[in-house]
Formats: sequence, structure tokens, C-alpha cells
Amino acid sequence: MKAVRSLMAAPSFTTWVSVALMGLLFAVGAGSYTGFGSTQVVLNLLIDNAFLLVIAVGMSFVILSGGIDLSVGSVLALTTMVAAWLLQVAQWPAQAVIVAVLLGGAAFGALQGLVIHVFRLQAFIVTLAGMFLARGLCFLISVDSITIDAPLFVTLSQAQLPLFGGAFLSPGAVIALAVLAVGLWIAHCTAFGRTVYALGGNEASALMMGLPVGRTKIAVYGLSGFCASLAGLLFAFYMLSGYGQHAQGVELDAIAAVVIGGTMLTGGYGFVAGALSGVLVLGLIQTLIAFDGTLSSWWTKIVIGALLFVFCAVQRLLSPSQARA
Repeated sequence: MKAVRSLMAAPSFTTWVSVALMGLLFAVGAGSYTGFGSTQVVLNLLIDNAFLLVIAVGMSFVILSGGIDLSVGSVLALTTMVAAWLLQVAQWPAQAVIVAVLLGGAAFGALQGLVIHVFRLQAFIVTLAGMFLARGLCFLISVDSITIDAPLFVTLSQAQLPLFGGAFLSPGAVIALAVLAVGLWIAHCTAFGRTVYALGGNEASALMMGLPVGRTKIAVYGLSGFCASLAGLLFAFYMLSGYGQHAQGVELDAIAAVVIGGTMLTGGYGFVAGALSGVLVLGLIQTLIAFDGTLSSWWTKIVIGALLFVFCAVQRLLSPSQARA
């Protein structure tokens, strides 16, 4: 019993719960549906959710710092629109477009962080305004979808990186895994990562310790904006279009993935690696419902909502123990 209590008191407890849930969902699917347990089905979870994983990595840093970013879905959509317009209408080179939208996303996020820090406003309100602003800018560019036929984007959309046994990954999935690896290194091996945890644990204490709270907060939101714009590029590779209605509600899916992955909404506790397990749990739920074929797609939202409620409740129950750990 003492070992069980120690495990439940550990900050990593909910992360391991999400990993166990991921394994359980996969076992249920493999036992119930023919072909569900194949290697390619697992890899397709990464291929189809690469953009969500990238956003979830950025969102992990925001939530670890004690903040929230509701603008990421709209920034993703704006990135697809800007990229499509620059490619198809302005005839920019694809490489220049990629650099421009990544810098623009990082600047948009950093500006939100600056407003939050300088004016001491709630992140919820500032990023909500950012969400409306970015989504509105999409429709200033065009109210219609813009098809992308730039050779580089088409090549990346159709490319398959071969693995063992005929399985493959897309370039977008490889980029997403690389972003996750870099995020892990930043969070756990750099002074910036340690400052993010300290900021989320107690901002006043971080200030008294002489940590660069302002710079860190701006950088965290800049990182989230960068990840959202990179996710927009991956989404553009995936869909080969820019559209203002892309990624509706993705910001909520990213928050759900981060929380299900074990990061506490109050900040200061969690692991960037949990973003992967959270995204895979969401992907497995969608895949199970698709394999069943008799359930409405809305069951995905119902199940995710229930899981999110349970994980938040568990985090709240365990938070006193984690604060002492």
C-alpha cells in the first residue's frame, strides 16, 4: 500500500495513467477489429495527428508556465491562408513562404505574451482576443478555400518515408516527432525549461529568485505561436489548401491532449512527453469509432470530454500530494 501511495503522490502519476489508457484502448481495438493492430494503423495515428502533436508541444510549455493559449487553432488556420495566398497569388517561393509564416506565428505569440506580461492581463482573455483576431484575418484574405499546388508542398504531401514491413511515415509525422524531441530537451535540459517550471509553480517565488519571468513568459507564448504556425504548415501539407475554417476547436483538442498526457492545468507539474500520449489517446478514440462504423463522430467529443473531466478531477485530488512531493 505504501508503494501505491508513493506512486499516486508522484507528479508523473497521471502521465502513466494516460500511457496505460493508451495501451488499453489499443488492446481493445486490436481484439475487436481486424487490422486494427497493424503497424500502419499505429503509424497513421502519428500521420493524421502530426499537426496536433506540434501544437500540443507548444501548449505544454504554456500550461507548464501557468498560462493558456486559445489562439493556436486560429493561428494554424491563418498560417494555411497566408501560405496559400503567398504561394498561389503573390507567387512567392515555397521556402520564403515557410520562413515568413513561421516568423509571423512566433511574433504573434510573443506579442500576446508581451501584452499578458506588461499589462498583467489574464492569458485567457488575451489569447481569446488573439483567437478572434487571427480567425478574422483569415477571411480578410479570402472567404473561400485556396488550393495549394506548389511543387514542394505537393511533394511533401505525397511523400512516404519507408520503414520496416512495408509501413511508412509522412514527412509531417517525422517533423512532429522531431519537435517533440526538441521540446523534451528544452523542458528538461535547459535553464529556460527550469524557469518555465518555476514560473508555473509560483510566479512570485520565481521573481524573488531573480529568474527572468518576463522574458520567459514572452518566449513561452512565442514558442506556442511558432508551434501553431508550424502545425499550420503541416496541415497545409496534409490538406493542400488554405481555409479560414480549418482547425475549428483544435485549441481545445490540444489542451485536452496536454491534460490527458498528465500536465496539470495549474502549471508547474507535467512532462512534455505527455503530449504524445495525450494525442495518441485522442487519435485512438477517433480510430476506434471509425472502425466501429455505427457510432456518430460526435461520440469522439463525448468520450474526450468525459476523459478530460476525469483527469482534471484526479489532478485536483492529487494536487496536495504533488505539492508536497
